Amino acid sequence: MTRYIRHASAFCALLLAALLVNAARVQVFQAGAYESNWANRRATIARYQQPRGDILVGGEPVTGSTDTGEQLRYERTYRDGPLYAPVTGHASQLYGTTFLEDAEDGVLSGADPMLAPLPLWNDVTRDTGPGGNVVTTLDRNAQRAAYDGLHGRKGAVAAIEPATGRVLALVSTPSYDPAELSGNSEAAASAWARLNHDPEKPMLNRAVRQTYPPGSTFKVVTAAAALDAGVVRDLDALTRSPDPYRLPGTRTRLTNEGDGCKDASLREAFKWSCNTVFAKLGVDVGVPGMSATAQAFGFNDTRLRVPFAVSPSTFDTRVDRAQLALSSIGQYNTRATPLQMAMVAAAVANGGRLRTPYLVESTTRRGGETLTGGGMRPDRQVMRPSTAARLKELMTDVVRAGTGTNAAIPGATVGGKTGTAQHGLGNAGVPYAWFVSWAQGDDDLEPKVAVAVVVENASADRGEISGGGDAAPIAKDVMRAVLGL
Repeated sequence: MTRYIRHASAFCALLLAALLVNAARVQVFQAGAYESNWANRRATIARYQQPRGDILVGGEPVTGSTDTGEQLRYERTYRDGPLYAPVTGHASQLYGTTFLEDAEDGVLSGADPMLAPLPLWNDVTRDTGPGGNVVTTLDRNAQRAAYDGLHGRKGAVAAIEPATGRVLALVSTPSYDPAELSGNSEAAASAWARLNHDPEKPMLNRAVRQTYPPGSTFKVVTAAAALDAGVVRDLDALTRSPDPYRLPGTRTRLTNEGDGCKDASLREAFKWSCNTVFAKLGVDVGVPGMSATAQAFGFNDTRLRVPFAVSPSTFDTRVDRAQLALSSIGQYNTRATPLQMAMVAAAVANGGRLRTPYLVESTTRRGGETLTGGGMRPDRQVMRPSTAARLKELMTDVVRAGTGTNAAIPGATVGGKTGTAQHGLGNAGVPYAWFVSWAQGDDDLEPKVAVAVVVENASADRGEISGGGDAAPIAKDVMRAVLGL
């Protein structure tokens, strides 16, 4: 009998060992495969068993979480959802995450290893701690001024602090409320279908994901290239610029909206936005010079993140002289996001140095302890400091006595450039109204804000649409908000 007991004991021990080996195989070596299996809902259930961390603007949360009591327990909530949607994006149980909700998901969901007090133990248990918070660089007043200024019209605003690259405002309209997509109900599915089929595209972030022909605002880049290359040395010297200007190698004649552009000096041509002068300047600089300057400002950069990806602005480097002339006045294949044009204005305001823009100041634990600090991003010299000083002078003239007088602010020095960009088949579309600018309070040591505004469906008649009339007042309100004026 004893022999049978020994055999049974050995067999049981063998079965136990096999069981332990199989458990180790499943729980350790194959855990990743099971965890990522589409049929495994444990990770999804665990993800929503605790509130997400918050996204903060001006020290106050603009997001939250509500306890539904359901299996996927916590749903995302948003405060002033349409106002901050281009920044927060959405966190949906059905449709995933976008923008900051996506780029900082590890911190917000609690999955980031930096949030774990005992990282090695958490790797074994696969537990997640409380979600952390994301502190943004946004200026609450500037964000509101931009949103109210657009007043629901299709368009976007981007504002940057020139010396640091901090993004102060990022607005896109028409917008939407991300809270509509938070849950997994039929209402969320219905909202998703409605928003995606809306011809106004309210979920499109026009500030960073839509590129437009920049029109005459691109003349800031062309002027920088001409000054750096020595094509223009004296702002007040007459240029040899015919009006109309025949595009090289073609019979096409380029004209201006107003008179007085023939042989106009760079100062007068910039003030009154003479197409003929800047088209010829671009040709005189040449493709290599224009391409190098545009790329220094950030055009053709596919790596820009703030921390979510920004659609690259483009300047075609393979053009003939006629195409270069049109590219130099912001037409042909030249396209830019509002954030890119805010970067152009910021580089001028910052003495020719461009700080990489960023939107996250820091991440913190729920109790406020800092995990990562944002800090200033790298910068690069876009143009000579002397060129930047001359461009500041030219942009100031535009606001003082040119096409941008609607952006003037008592108690501050403001520089700007208007733009009206043609588009559509045969340029038949309603032109886009642009304005780029920077501002420095009389008591400030340096410019405090650079802004770019684009309005797609401006309210004026086609012949009256201008960046100075439609976009400049919005930029003015944003700059006043930042300056406290």
